[in-house]
Amino acid sequence: MPPSAQPSPSAKPGLHPRNRHRDRYDFAALCARAPDLVRFLRPSPHGDATIDYADPAALLALNRALLLAYYGLADWFLPPDYLCPPIPGRADYVHHAADLLASGNKAGAIPRGPSVAVLDLGTGANLVYPILGRAEYGWRFVATDIDPIALQNATRLVAANPSLAGHVELRRQSSPTALLRGIVRPGERFDLTLCNPPFHASAAEAAAGSARKTRNLGTARAGQRAPLNFGGRPAELWCPGGEVAFISRLIAESANFRTQIRWFTTLVSSRDSLPRLRRSLEAVQPTAVRTIDMAQGQKRSRLLAWTFSA
Repeated sequence: MPPSAQPSPSAKPGLHPRNRHRDRYDFAALCARAPDLVRFLRPSPHGDATIDYADPAALLALNRALLLAYYGLADWFLPPDYLCPPIPGRADYVHHAADLLASGNKAGAIPRGPSVAVLDLGTGANLVYPILGRAEYGWRFVATDIDPIALQNATRLVAANPSLAGHVELRRQSSPTALLRGIVRPGERFDLTLCNPPFHASAAEAAAGSARKTRNLGTARAGQRAPLNFGGRPAELWCPGGEVAFISRLIAESANFRTQIRWFTTLVSSRDSLPRLRRSLEAVQPTAVRTIDMAQGQKRSRLLAWTFSA
C-alpha cells in the first residue's frame, strides 16, 4: 500500500488534485519500501529528513522509492546517464491528460482500463508514462524511442514488473526525423499521445539549464561544473531547434494521423515557445487546441493538446 498521509495543500502548491505527491515526502515510508534510499537522507531545515536534490544518485534512489511505494512496481532501474524524470511533475501530466480524455464524456468520467490506448513518444529508458498511466488508470501503452539502449532497459522494466507485462508494447523509431510515421500502423487507433520533447536547442543550452537548476537549489560551488542532476542523454535533452522544432514536426505529422489519434499532447517547457507552436497548429487546422498550465513549486510548464475530432 502507498503511504497514506493526507496531502497538505501548501506543501507542494500547483500540483493536480489527484497527484499522490502533493504532501511532503514520507521518507520513513519510502525507506521501508526501498531501503537503499536511507544512505542519502540528511536533516532538513524543518527538522525532518530530506535528500540533496542536486545529487543524481540521491534523485535516482528517490525515484525508485516513489515508483515502488506508490505505483506498484517490483523494481525500477536506469542505465548510467539516462534521464531520471521528476515523478510528481510527470504524474501531473498524466492526470491532466486524463482530464482531457474525460472532457467529452458524460459527467466527466475518466476513461479507464486497457481499452484506452496511449502512444508514448520517446519513452526513454525510464518508461515513466506507461508506469504512471498503468498504475493510475489501467491504460494500455505503445511506447517508442529511437535509442536502442533506452528500449533495452524499457524491455527489462516491463519484464521485471507484472503490472506492466502484456500492457506495454515497445517499438523502435528508426527514422531520426519521424515521430508518428513508421510507428502508427494502418488502421491502428489511439486515444492519446504523450511526449516529453528535448527542450534545448544545443548541448551548451542544456548545460546552462542544468546550471540554473543547481543555482536555484543553492548548491553551486565556485569552479565546479553543474551536474545534470536529472541526467539525460543528448537526444533526451536537446535537438536542433529545440522544443519548437521538435513539437512543430509532431504537429505537421499529426495532420496525417488525424483519424487515428484522438488527442495529441506534449509538454512545453518555455511559455515563449507557445506563439510559434500556435502558428504551426494554425497550418494544420485542428478542431480544438488546449493549453494547460502546470506547476510544481517554482517550476512552471504546460501541456499543449490538439485534436482533429469533432
